[in-house]
Amino acid sequence: MTTYVFPPEPQPSCAVRGTDARYAVNRIFCVGRNYAEHAKEMGNDTREPPFYFGKPTAALTPSGATVPYACATQDLHHEVELVIALGLPVFRVTPEVARAAIWGYGVGLDMTRRDLQGQAKKLGRPWDTGKGFDHSAILGELVRVADVGYLERGAITLDVNGVQRQQGDLSDMIWNPAEIVANLSQLYHLKAGDLIYTGTPAGVGAVVAGDVLHGRVEGVGEVMLTLGPAE
Repeated sequence: MTTYVFPPEPQPSCAVRGTDARYAVNRIFCVGRNYAEHAKEMGNDTREPPFYFGKPTAALTPSGATVPYACATQDLHHEVELVIALGLPVFRVTPEVARAAIWGYGVGLDMTRRDLQGQAKKLGRPWDTGKGFDHSAILGELVRVADVGYLERGAITLDVNGVQRQQGDLSDMIWNPAEIVANLSQLYHLKAGDLIYTGTPAGVGAVVAGDVLHGRVEGVGEVMLTLGPAE
């Protein structure tokens, strides 16, 4: 029996629709600028290969939570995203093989300290402080591909306090889910338990304490978040 200096944290996991079983989370990958209109609003208007950043599993927060407004920022932004949940190990595979490794989908919020991200960009530094902070990876319950089929189209939206901020379609993705998994598998040995946030449509913007966020992806479900006062 292993003895630890400090008790280990519980296994990060998320809910699965229609079952009491939970999906154990291994890693969280995120795709940057994967919708053309969002790429333009962030100052990039050319199709480029996908690029990635990560979030720690400690950032994972269930839909419906109330969390403090993020510390160390004056410009917290929302980004609603389709999230891929993998169910098979893949390494250096084609999109056709990658497609079969997609176990399910969820609706996520990639919360972003935009001011810190902007500073990091200017200095050529990593985005960790702008992207990988506490409560920055919000996730609704997962739905299985076996129940909903493979998704490459469907409306994706986000409302703040009942007013729509983001609207797009999964078909607007520059790189579709199978292509993302295949490309990422050239860089990592992917495995069951890996989540991939697939990018956000145009309309990202700032939120403040007291705001209620409600994201939806057609055919998948929804995600909700309430922002409390800063700590």
